[in-house]
Amino acid sequence: MIESDVFLTPAQIVAELDKYIIGQHEAKRHVAIALRNRWRRLHAPIEMQREIVPNNILMIGSTGVGKTEIARRLASIADAPFTKVEASKFTEVGYVGRDVESMVRDLAEQSVNMVKLRRKEAVKAQAAQVVEDIILDALIPPISGSATPATRQGVGFGTDGNQVPTSDQELNERTRDKFREKIRSGELDERKIEIKVEQSSSSGIGILGGQTGMDEASLSGLQDMLGNMLPKKTRKRRVTIAEARRILLDEEAAKLIDMEEVKEEALRHAENSGIIFIDEIDKVASRSGKGGGGPDVSREGVQRDLLPIVEGSAVSTKYGILNTDHILFIAAGAFHVAKPSDLIPELQGRFPIRVELQSLTKEDFYLILKDPKNALTKQYEALLQAEEVELTFDDSALERLAEIAFEVNSEVENIGARRLHTVMSRLLNDILFDVPDKIGANARIQITRELVDERLKDMVRNRDLTQYIL
Repeated sequence: MIESDVFLTPAQIVAELDKYIIGQHEAKRHVAIALRNRWRRLHAPIEMQREIVPNNILMIGSTGVGKTEIARRLASIADAPFTKVEASKFTEVGYVGRDVESMVRDLAEQSVNMVKLRRKEAVKAQAAQVVEDIILDALIPPISGSATPATRQGVGFGTDGNQVPTSDQELNERTRDKFREKIRSGELDERKIEIKVEQSSSSGIGILGGQTGMDEASLSGLQDMLGNMLPKKTRKRRVTIAEARRILLDEEAAKLIDMEEVKEEALRHAENSGIIFIDEIDKVASRSGKGGGGPDVSREGVQRDLLPIVEGSAVSTKYGILNTDHILFIAAGAFHVAKPSDLIPELQGRFPIRVELQSLTKEDFYLILKDPKNALTKQYEALLQAEEVELTFDDSALERLAEIAFEVNSEVENIGARRLHTVMSRLLNDILFDVPDKIGANARIQITRELVDERLKDMVRNRDLTQYIL
């Protein structure tokens, strides 16, 4: 992750996005500027910080051209809380369904999880020491008492190798020291021990919000409060030491962090760095040339509910009030039927930056298969590497795969880069099935243009391509 105090320049942000996304340079430039502006605002004079509002972005483009991926990678670069929602899933206030404020509550949840994880990492060494003691106690329980000689004497060995009298407590401590070394070395990882694991008390608490008249945030907060008031339940589990270390480390780290501080930091983080990606915004736009009745009324209602969130408002979450004034909103839609101008004027005004993403070409498909760090070819190579099988692709094979994907998109529905998943799956399914039964370890498989043509000939020749639509 990139540290926010030494943040990237717009050119560096675009370079980071280029590692995963092919093309769409205009969209990358706009999101890079928007991201850098957030850093600039936080370093501007205090009296101006509140006045500077983000330039929200509206991305226009067909499915599979990189809209969601750009937003997701942007959040990753900024180490920012990110949530993706679909506008079509929301309903107007007063109707059954998700209300628009739920996206802000989702963002708060993401932010709390991020801060909690960071805090846990900070206390990991301290928690590991506590966990080590718990495991040691389960293996060799300590003998209580002072360090004075016990009534019963045993025999130990001094530094010179001679036998010396020793107490039971001293013998116990020496044994514990030896086992502590074995725990640290991993020598005992497969040995099973019995540990006590905490159970959440709130899991059994059910409150019907409709009967109480409480909103989702208040209801969730009440459930958490009641859960914290009830005594923590524990149950015994017999697990390996390796598993016990993982379970207990999470529990002990959680005990060492102050959740009130986590909540406060998380809310600030979400307010200043949060990114909300609203997909399918075109689905709630009223259709051009249609009357204002039926579903169009409901669509406009959702837009009006979105407006105060995007403009800036205080939303109640289970962790406290979250102000949306400086959250970056990125909306996206294909706009095949509706147009951006079909959105209500007030909402249009809250997305001043509009960028149109280009449809993918054959050359784009080729580069998508070859260049990104997470390219599909590299993913399949990694999958077969787990079976000790080496998979390689000829350059001519990649060109042919790109050509086929482009042709299928042209003749059927254009689903952008997602078509490559269909083509690659069709090409490699037989190989994936035969490994490791028929194709054993240390095998080398080379994908050539001829092999692509042979395996995908039905897809190329068959004009009824509906079976290949995702």
